[in-house]
Amino acid sequence: MLACRRCPRLRSWCLQVAQEKRRAYATETYWGLPVPNFGDPLANRLIVGLAPAAHGANRTGRMFTGDRSGDWLYRALHRADLANRPTSVSRDDGLELSRTMIAAVCRCAPPGNKPNSDEIAACRPFLERTIRARNWRAILCLGSLAWDQTFRLLGHRPPKFGHGAETAVGEALVLASYHPSQQNTFTGRLTEAMLDEVVARFAEA
Repeated sequence: MLACRRCPRLRSWCLQVAQEKRRAYATETYWGLPVPNFGDPLANRLIVGLAPAAHGANRTGRMFTGDRSGDWLYRALHRADLANRPTSVSRDDGLELSRTMIAAVCRCAPPGNKPNSDEIAACRPFLERTIRARNWRAILCLGSLAWDQTFRLLGHRPPKFGHGAETAVGEALVLASYHPSQQNTFTGRLTEAMLDEVVARFAEA
């Protein structure tokens, strides 16, 4: 997966960002590669996000690490006893997840956080492999794209997306949350209480 070159636009963008860097991270070496799953190797719960952030996981090499979306997600996971700490700043910060694995629809950071349909299709086998790797007890989809792609890979037509929506598919409970992006958190569309409620349900399933 780390050697994947299926999407020239994404690979070019990730490398460009890794070379130009953001001023705050000018002394850091960016990851700049497709980002692998992160979490408990024995996990029975799966979180599906959209894609790495350009200066988040594309920099740190770990899902939801080093950006504000991750700040929200890991605080919620910590409060639900699914993470041993509430922050995620680097691959070697000691963060560990319990019972939980994090994956994404796309493994490379897209410009504007918007992968196109061809890029989603090219990356789909990696998510498919993850979803089919075991019998998941619960799957939490962050955003409508993750919701639609997850149901597609489960072989089901996706129900209407909405924060807090949930549907049982075989042994798995599939839950929906608005993505903890700044677009949602800054506007109040998603609050920490809303995210905590869904993550708690995810943890209890």
